[in-house]
Amino acid sequence: MSEPGPGSRPGASPGREPLGAPERPAPGGPFPGRHFIAGEWIESGSGRSFESRNPANRGDLVGQFQAGTPADVAMAIRAAETALPAWRATPAPRRGEILFGYASLLRRDKERLARALTREMGKVLPEARGDVQEAIDIAELMAGEGRRMFGDTVPSELPDKWAMSIRQPIGVAGIITPWNFPMAIPAWKTMPALVAGNTVVFKPASDTPHCATLLVELMAEAGVPAGVVNLVTGGGAEVGDAIVDSPDVPVLSFTGSSATGRRIAERAGRRLKRVALELGGKNAIVVLADADLDLAVDGIIWSAFGTTGQRCTACSRVVVERSVSSRLLEKLEARTRALRLGDGADPATDVGPLINEAARTKVEGYVEIGRREGELVCGGRAATGPGLEAGVFYEPTIFTGVEPMARIAQEEIFGPVLSVIAVEDYASAMTAVNQVRYGLSSSIYTTDVNTAFRAMRDLETGLVYVNAGTIGAETHLPFGGWKETGNGHREAGHAALDTFTEWKSIYVDFSGRLQRAQIDNQPG
Repeated sequence: MSEPGPGSRPGASPGREPLGAPERPAPGGPFPGRHFIAGEWIESGSGRSFESRNPANRGDLVGQFQAGTPADVAMAIRAAETALPAWRATPAPRRGEILFGYASLLRRDKERLARALTREMGKVLPEARGDVQEAIDIAELMAGEGRRMFGDTVPSELPDKWAMSIRQPIGVAGIITPWNFPMAIPAWKTMPALVAGNTVVFKPASDTPHCATLLVELMAEAGVPAGVVNLVTGGGAEVGDAIVDSPDVPVLSFTGSSATGRRIAERAGRRLKRVALELGGKNAIVVLADADLDLAVDGIIWSAFGTTGQRCTACSRVVVERSVSSRLLEKLEARTRALRLGDGADPATDVGPLINEAARTKVEGYVEIGRREGELVCGGRAATGPGLEAGVFYEPTIFTGVEPMARIAQEEIFGPVLSVIAVEDYASAMTAVNQVRYGLSSSIYTTDVNTAFRAMRDLETGLVYVNAGTIGAETHLPFGGWKETGNGHREAGHAALDTFTEWKSIYVDFSGRLQRAQIDNQPG
C-alpha cells in the first residue's frame, strides 16, 4: 500500500475513506474502526481487528478496530514527518485558532461524546461529561498559548546586544494514553503538542479505541491538516513499542502503569528521547480530629469510589486520627453500602463497572490480601443482581485496622478498595501518607488554618487538597506527581509545553564590533 501524502484525498484504493469521519454503522451496529493516517481512514496491513465491548454489558459490541502493526506505525510516522514542516511554520496564533475551533466542536458534541464514553469505558454519565469537559478546557487553554507562548527577554551583560529565549517544537510526538480518561488525557497530551508546532502519532488504549476515533474525527473537522494527527489502534507490543523504538519520534508522552512506564523509559533512553511519564498513585486523605466529618465523608466517597476507583488520583487510603476513627468509619460504611451499582448511562447509578475481567481479577486478588491484613467492613465481592449479570462489577470495599506498611496500603489497586488507617496525631499522619513510593495526590481535612498550611508544606505529592478529596484537578495548573508517580514532567497548565518544546536562546549583537561575554573587554 502506497503511503498517502498529508494533503491527499482518497481515490479508488480499497480500504480508504475520505478526510473526516469513517463510514457509520447501521443503527445499533458495531462501529467500523480504522486507523487515521495522512488524513485518510485506512485499514491495517495486518488484516486483523479486535473488539471493544461495553464493560457494563459485555454482550454490547461497541465496534471492531484495526489491530495495528509496526508497518502501520511507520506509515503514520512518515505522514507526521511529511506534515511537520508546514505545521511548524504555521504561526502559533493560527494553530491556536484551530484548537479553539476544536474546543467548540467538542462543546457542540459533548453529550454525544459523553454517552459514547460511558458505553465504552463504563464511568457514570456525569463523570463522562466531566471527562469531555476536561478535553474542552485543555483545548481552550492551549489554544490561548498560541498567542502567549512565553520565552524570556532579558538584559545582556554587554552594551548594544539583545538577549532572549523562545520555545520551538521538537518534531513528531508519540502519544500513548490509558482507558480511564479516554477523552481528557489524549487532549491533555495532543493539545500542547499541537499548539507548540509538533505533529502527532497517537495510540489509544485498546479498551477505548472508539473514544479516540471520535476525538480524531473532530480534529479533522476542526481543520487540523492531514498528517498532523495520526491514529493507530492496536496492542502495546505491536503499536506502542514501534512508536517508542522509532528513531523518528523524538518525544514521547505516556500515561499508564508504573511497570510499563519503566519499560518505555528504558527503551527510549537508548535513543536519548524526551519522555514524559504519568504513572501510578497511592493517594491518601488525612482526617484530623477537628475536621468536619460529614464533609470528609463526602470527599472520601467521591475520591475512593468515583470512576469505580479507576483513577490515578483515587483515594485508596484514609489516614484518620484515632479519636474520631470510629465515628468516621460508621459514616463511611453507611454511605458506601447505599451506593448503587449499574450501567453508567442509568441516572440512578452511583458506581459503574470495572473496565474488564482482568481488572476485576486484580481487585479480587487484593481483597484476599486485605482479608489477611485488616478487617473487612463492607463489600469484598463481585457484584451480582438484576442488571449486573452481564457486566464487570465489584462492590465498593472498605477495610479497617490496616497498618501503614500493609500491601493494600502500599500498592496501587486501581479499583473500589479503601483502607482505613488509624494514627495518633498529625505527625504520624504525615509519616503514614508519605511512606509510599508514589506521590501524586493527597488531601487533609481540618478546620485549623495553621495545620492546613503545615500540611501543604509536608505532604510529598504533586497535588494537595485542603478540605476536598484527592480528585478534581483543574487544567490551568500543572498536573503530575513526585517519586515513582512519574519522571518530573507535568501535564496541563503552561508547564505542559515543557514536554513538547525545546528552548532556544538567541543573542543579537548590534554594536558593530567584537564583544566577548564574560571577558573584560570594555573600554575604560
